[in-house]
Amino acid sequence: MASTRSAIPSTMRRKFLSTLVFGTGSLVLSACGGGGASSPTAASSSSKTSPGTASGSQDTSGTSPSTATGSQSASETSPGTATGTQSASDASLSGVLHDVSFGVKGDGITNDRVALQAAIDGSVGQILLITGQSRIDSTGLTLRSNSHIRFAQGASIKLLAHNTDSYQMMRIWDASNVNIESPYLDGSKSLNAAASGEWGMGISIAGSSNVTITSPTTINCWGDGIYITNSYFEGGVASKAVTISNHLADGCRRQGVTIISGDTITFNHPVWQNIGGTAPQAGLDIEPNDNTAVFRAIRIVSPKTLGCAGPGIQIDLGSLPGPVAKTVDIQITNHIDNSQTDGPFSVGGLEPSGYIVTGAITSMNPVWKENWYMGDWIPSGPTVSVVNPTIG
Repeated sequence: MASTRSAIPSTMRRKFLSTLVFGTGSLVLSACGGGGASSPTAASSSSKTSPGTASGSQDTSGTSPSTATGSQSASETSPGTATGTQSASDASLSGVLHDVSFGVKGDGITNDRVALQAAIDGSVGQILLITGQSRIDSTGLTLRSNSHIRFAQGASIKLLAHNTDSYQMMRIWDASNVNIESPYLDGSKSLNAAASGEWGMGISIAGSSNVTITSPTTINCWGDGIYITNSYFEGGVASKAVTISNHLADGCRRQGVTIISGDTITFNHPVWQNIGGTAPQAGLDIEPNDNTAVFRAIRIVSPKTLGCAGPGIQIDLGSLPGPVAKTVDIQITNHIDNSQTDGPFSVGGLEPSGYIVTGAITSMNPVWKENWYMGDWIPSGPTVSVVNPTIG
């Protein structure tokens, strides 16, 4: 397939695919070999992380949220109204426990991490209502199976000053039946004294199942807004049946979302914007750590990637091939991207290895400012299709 080399700056060396071949139909790329192009990203390992946590220093300067829209920068974004939330005065509701009853101050100054963890542990099987503007240290919070957490209007959790390149504000690890409504998490990247690294996550999901997160906002994270991967403790156990609706990631350094491995993962109507600071700087990065990863029924519905320093959506399967044959099923529909620097959609990484990786990667009805890119891809690899694109 004829192609020319892209000259734009990129974390990936890829081949340029001419707009002229798209038309209004489908471009299928099951046999466009990588040729001289290298694997898709020089920073592919940057999406890989270990589950380490660290306690950071604390400050006593609280911040007050102000009303903002989803199109604002991370420094302007603040907790907004969420459907189905309740005010702190709804104390009489059956089955709803308030964070303040566990000693949470929510005053924007106090380190509420210990009290919030007690509230999470003490509310399993019921609804925990977060009512104030809490600050926590970088140890983060661990959710349990059957946790149900609801953030009231204007409620938020923000990191205190810290000095670590690795944290998870909310961990959902090896848990099941978790429901979070309207979480607002601020990673306080401007308060991080670390000089490098990219593993500070808003929400980390590992080896968990039946997770539903509605209208999450994750801003100013040192790494990713949301990170999804296999269990760190049970070999080969993928996160499964995860549905995330109306996610806003704003001002995160590495990604809006990273999917390292997952089975039946759905994002509905996410907005991933103003991502930048450390590669790959993508709205969404789908990138395995190794051959234990699975990508079954990955559905990204109507995503918007706006103002990302890297690709809008990047898929790099370079670490997936191995002794276990893999079948990939990734579908993206109605993707809107305004990138004019690093491209809206990048796929690559599969070089000849003697291992089997098949399946399909499809982007349907995208609306992009620029064209998309493809790096190394073996002829026997998954079929890559872009259907009915609008470009320009």
